[in-house]
Amino acid sequence: MRPLYLAGGLLFAGLGAVGAVLPLLPTVPFLLLAAFCFARSNPAWEKRILDHPTWGPQIRDWRERRAIARRAKVAAIATLVAGVAFTWATIGFPWLWFSVGALVFIGGWIATRNE
Repeated sequence: MRPLYLAGGLLFAGLGAVGAVLPLLPTVPFLLLAAFCFARSNPAWEKRILDHPTWGPQIRDWRERRAIARRAKVAAIATLVAGVAFTWATIGFPWLWFSVGALVFIGGWIATRNE
């Protein structure tokens, strides 16, 4: 089972690294999954993620208090709003409703988390 967790950790860490560069791909959720997998396969790599100066505090906040920093909430919801605007400007109706639904459900969930 350990090799599967290691493979999952590497996959999610890679997706998190891509998300750090691409604006519409989230970073922290993938790093949360990577840390989860590394905790079961390679604790040294989990520690590297948790000790990272940018992403580590966000992951520790989530693990300890299920909290999302206000700045991260604003950035996530702003990205969802940008996605709605992009969908509206490019492909319009009826696909716009999928973006609006994501904004309402995901944005609402993010907005109601602890800070």
